[in-house]
Amino acid sequence: MSDAGEGRRRGGAGARRARRQAGDGVQMPFIRRRLSNFEVLDEEGLSLIERNADTVLEEIGIEFREDPESLQLWREAGADVKGTRVHFPPGLCRSLLTTAPAVFTQHARNPERSVTIGGDATVFAPVYGPPFVRDFDGGRRYGTIEDFRSFVKLAYVAPAIHHSGGTVCEPVDIPVNKRHLDMVYSHVRYSDKPFMGSVTHPERAADSVRMAELVFGEDFVARNCVMISLINANSPMVFDGTMLGALKTYARAGQGTIVTPFILAGAMSPVTVAGTLTQVLAEVLAGAALTQLCRPGVPVVFGCFASSISMQSGAPTFGTPEPTLVSYGAAQLARRLGLPFRTGGALCASKVADAQAAYESANTLNGTVLAGTNFVLHAAGWLEGGLVSGYEKFVLDCDQLAMQQRFCDGIDLTENGQALSAIREVGPGSHYLGCAHTQANFESAFWRSVVADNNSYEQWLAEGESTAERRANAIWKKWLADYEAPALDPAVDEALLDFMARRKAAMPDAFA
Repeated sequence: MSDAGEGRRRGGAGARRARRQAGDGVQMPFIRRRLSNFEVLDEEGLSLIERNADTVLEEIGIEFREDPESLQLWREAGADVKGTRVHFPPGLCRSLLTTAPAVFTQHARNPERSVTIGGDATVFAPVYGPPFVRDFDGGRRYGTIEDFRSFVKLAYVAPAIHHSGGTVCEPVDIPVNKRHLDMVYSHVRYSDKPFMGSVTHPERAADSVRMAELVFGEDFVARNCVMISLINANSPMVFDGTMLGALKTYARAGQGTIVTPFILAGAMSPVTVAGTLTQVLAEVLAGAALTQLCRPGVPVVFGCFASSISMQSGAPTFGTPEPTLVSYGAAQLARRLGLPFRTGGALCASKVADAQAAYESANTLNGTVLAGTNFVLHAAGWLEGGLVSGYEKFVLDCDQLAMQQRFCDGIDLTENGQALSAIREVGPGSHYLGCAHTQANFESAFWRSVVADNNSYEQWLAEGESTAERRANAIWKKWLADYEAPALDPAVDEALLDFMARRKAAMPDAFA
């Protein structure tokens, strides 16, 4: 091949790669899985875990601290309340949860971005909660509101992210008691995908609901789920006043919650998979059932965040077998309860977007998808055990999410998928490169990474010996440079800004 021909070939490949990396691809809808769920427990095992969880609920009980109203609700429902400890009669929590929907819609302000949560649907949402951010150029630093806006924009642009998420990073440059206003506003202003509300104080949850009402209208919010929020159990077997207050606020407003035990097995649950599953089920049953005491029929998701720890240092570990088994088992328990399920993501303990981050994230993400997870928090951007939101890691993870989206489509058994016309045309001893079927399908036949370099060594050298992390760095910068905000009604924007200004003026700054 001549130098000119080689140049044209490289230019064409480079141009196609640039188009894929530009972030202007078609937004992918939430996943409808066409694959069977991977299950690790048989009927005997599931029944054993359920019996053990009932024993925990009845004999040991769950603490509901700093919230007398929750204790009174349980007392009226027939539970045995001793101080702040609630003991549950067998079957009480399950009977309450019969009113919770197995599948529900979370509406986005752009109806085309609304998502189904439950059933065969899977929704990918970004990393949640880190106080730090990291990028290839600036390293590790505290997150700011500008970082928060950037991650919201990246989640909006990324084709395989279906949800704007919640606290994509903590904007520590804004007072603690006011930053929730800027975060919710950022989700509304810079994206039109579904989003999460604040849970750090009941008043902040109420502010989130009010802002949603300004966007969607009070009547619509009263009748529909437009927000979903994360309620963590303070494992082992405790719900604190902050989480309970937020749970009640959202449930009474008809908004969804994800009741999630946050487990570091060996420290916050037993070291065994079966013991951890028992505790997870007991905690979810108690927390999720409370939502139905607040408002029967309100959406609630069975959440499970399980990691193991290093028994030498106590540090959390990710991508290991035991937490994956917990996720598989918890997914089965959720389906038996008739609740949507949340777990997993692209989790790792690595400090940078390196091989450790890739292996650990792939292990957790693969298990998450195979489990049949409905809502995947931390699907992109997680580093350092959840302490850091990584820009390059976000892009690398989004690349894998797009691959998982294709995987979940399963095997195409249509006439085109069977490809008998190609087999007939080619026959024995030839090749398929030039046949009509290949020519008709070559652009979409195989998933292609926007980050990976599959070219020759010589071409890689000529293009600067770039690593995946460097390519991801260029991609997120390109996405932000090309970002265009979705349209927002100016009257809605004005109402939101006015509400935020009045709320901020009504309270002094607090940074604790």
